[in-house]
Amino acid sequence: MLERWKRLLEEDIRQSCEQMVREPAGILAHPYTVPSTPDSPYYSSALWDWDSWFVSAVLGQVEADTDRRGRFFAYEEGCILNFLDHTDADGVMPIQLKPDGPLTHRDAGRSGGFSENMHKPVLAQHAAMIAQRRGDVAWLQSHIDTLGRFLERYLESHVHEETSLAYWQTDFAVGVDNDPSVYYRPEKSTASIYLNCLLYRELLAYGYLLEESGRQVEANRWRGRAQNLADAVNTYCWDERDGTFYSVDLNLRPIDEDDWLHSGAPRRWSSVLMRVDSWSSFLPLWAGFASQEQADRMRERYLDPRTFNATYGVRTLSRLEKMYDLRASNNPSNWLGPIWGISNYLVFRGLLKYGFADDARQLAEKTVKLFGQDMDANGCLHEYYHPDSGEPIMTKGFQNWNFLVLNMIAHLDGRPMVTEF
Repeated sequence: MLERWKRLLEEDIRQSCEQMVREPAGILAHPYTVPSTPDSPYYSSALWDWDSWFVSAVLGQVEADTDRRGRFFAYEEGCILNFLDHTDADGVMPIQLKPDGPLTHRDAGRSGGFSENMHKPVLAQHAAMIAQRRGDVAWLQSHIDTLGRFLERYLESHVHEETSLAYWQTDFAVGVDNDPSVYYRPEKSTASIYLNCLLYRELLAYGYLLEESGRQVEANRWRGRAQNLADAVNTYCWDERDGTFYSVDLNLRPIDEDDWLHSGAPRRWSSVLMRVDSWSSFLPLWAGFASQEQADRMRERYLDPRTFNATYGVRTLSRLEKMYDLRASNNPSNWLGPIWGISNYLVFRGLLKYGFADDARQLAEKTVKLFGQDMDANGCLHEYYHPDSGEPIMTKGFQNWNFLVLNMIAHLDGRPMVTEF
């Protein structure tokens, strides 16, 4: 059955991906990609931040598997150029763009005090992935400093001074919608392990783009910033007791030297670990800054069926957490335990990086089984699934990063696997 499901999924994805490209329209001056085909009621016209990054990885795999080399470059590059076109002078970049305008919640720019979330730190990674496949960065040259302003804005306005960790401004459009470490939390209070892993890879990717542009001194400086962030994550987010990484609570009262009640022993800590057991804790393996000893301990946590290891992949929240909940929910989508294609994929990538080949293979096979069964039963995929039964929970026809199963299939078959930077 596994072989049949692999071929079934390959055929569907290779056909569907041709319908996930769009021509310039409205404010979008460049061709771009979307997460779904035109006949899907979900995500069929908007350019999204981390969604377009992962769609690009899928398109790269389609090109590698077929004779369509370069077929999608204009659309992939266009995603990046459209976002850069709509980045303001301060480096503030929108999370999503439609032909008729960007998605907004509050003013993310200077007049709003840079106090709302902007595009996730994945654009340099997206550009670097395309540059590696193309073999050049010429198409990005006139825009690379705009990309640098975007990253400077993250470091200036989204990083906690005491810990040097990046934090979410609010719980608006964080991607992992109802992550308990962020959702309904006070503003600027969570240094999310997920966000910091993305930013670490983003800083490295920008260093790569600068080096490829002949700007070696600047490249080294940005790579140094990446290492500083990795050091901060290891200092403040690693829990030696539990053997895993957690998000960090920054919501502490400032030290008041005139406060007699606390003056005898003011706090000496700048943050508090948030021991919420989420799939995001495995992202340091994907990011690549965990030590092998840390990775070994985290693998043991991953394998525990009481927490994350389910029949169809990685629960997005440990089953032992009080917040564990599998009900259908849209806006926010539910990340409180259901299986998502993207979390399966990123954990799979992390396991491979640290030499856990058998575990990675088993996770890829679980993902193929999950999606293959859905295709057999419903003729399409869904947004998220029950961890143990594999039953779809929400959003029939969802495509997007689910299509990364194609890259996992390539790995299972021993063919070259296209990966993100």
